[in-house]
Amino acid sequence: MSSINYFSINSTIELTFKDSNTCNLAYNSFLPELKKAKSHRSRILMEIKKHVLVFTIESADITAFRASISDIISFGKIIESTLKLCE
Repeated sequence: MSSINYFSINSTIELTFKDSNTCNLAYNSFLPELKKAKSHRSRILMEIKKHVLVFTIESADITAFRASISDIISFGKIIESTLKLCE
């Protein structure tokens, strides 16, 4: 099996929150996990734009991209569950 990549994947995911305070809490909560999730095949960048948490994914292959998406979805589920508990 060849390890040559014929393409790369670049994608953006946005999580929109009701207010900037909740967005900031989510950002600060995910930041330590993002630092641990570093890979040479995929990179996730995160930034805040008003009350939107923007994830930019740069992946070398499909498998790495899927893993990055899975990390963001898992994070989103944790944030959603936490917000429901706080209601």
